[in-house]
Amino acid sequence: MMSFKDFIKEKMVLIIGIILALISVEILLLAYHVGILVRVYCAVIVIFVLLLSIIIEYKNKKRFYNQLLSNMEELQEKYLISEIVKTPNFIEGKILKEILQDTGKSMLENVNYYKNIQEEYKEYIELWIHEVKIPIAASKMIIENNKNEITKSIDEELDKVENYTEQALYYARSNAVEKDYIITKTNLKEIVNGAILKNKTALLNEKVSLELDNLQASDVYTDSKWAIFIVNQIIQNAIKYSKKDEKKIEISSNEKSDKVILYIKDNGIGIKKGEITRVFERGFTGENGRIIGQKSTGIGLYLCKKLCDKLGLGIELNSEKGEGTEVRIIFPKSSYTNFK
Repeated sequence: MMSFKDFIKEKMVLIIGIILALISVEILLLAYHVGILVRVYCAVIVIFVLLLSIIIEYKNKKRFYNQLLSNMEELQEKYLISEIVKTPNFIEGKILKEILQDTGKSMLENVNYYKNIQEEYKEYIELWIHEVKIPIAASKMIIENNKNEITKSIDEELDKVENYTEQALYYARSNAVEKDYIITKTNLKEIVNGAILKNKTALLNEKVSLELDNLQASDVYTDSKWAIFIVNQIIQNAIKYSKKDEKKIEISSNEKSDKVILYIKDNGIGIKKGEITRVFERGFTGENGRIIGQKSTGIGLYLCKKLCDKLGLGIELNSEKGEGTEVRIIFPKSSYTNFK
């Protein structure tokens, strides 16, 4: 905030100059034998006008700069400051406002330029993913007609490729979920079954025991396509980090007055205590991601959290090293949800 002390320091050269000029005038008037009352009157008038002009200028500038700082603190998009600040009645403030306006305009032009580039890249990624799905589907048809141990292994790898391309597609769309969702009343079991179907081959190959409980009666409001993707990512993680023997995934729900909680619990290798708070960070793989034979991108759970936040869903995770992991997804039962 602007202080009077700092303002006076800035005006010190002017004040000293006027005082020296006043002394010179007083000496000149004394030399011409002008009466003391006239000399005092002249000094008082000069000092009064000086003080009055300083006080008025200080008040105007203080009001403008304090308001500017206050607006900056309250404004979330600080680059819009030039749009709300009033034009002051002193020249420095007018120049400052013009500079802020030009700076804000230039910044918005640059933002729009890079936003357009990003949008073009996103559209290209989406188009590429849709195109690459065609040869994947064709390869699966060929495999279906030529089943043997080799083609079975190829089919498993194609499933992984398909999962990664789907992850890339949802990642590309994750910043604009609001343009691609349709909120409807959906049965939770249909969402879970959709995710299980995507992992059918992996579940069978890894001999994972799947237990479903209390899903039929649970209806939630969400976009089923995005919800299936989120559940799919969690099931994939449960399979990827399962133990060698007695692999098991339990999926159940608990219905409350205003929400439905979906529980996805596995008995896998778990996550050590110090890493649980970081599992939703982008690119974080932790100790499990460095296990031999397990390649992790650190994108799956990050993307789940991001999409849940966008869709107004809650997501929580508990885990114990060597005992397994439980993920909870909280769905609203109401069609009214705040989307980000």
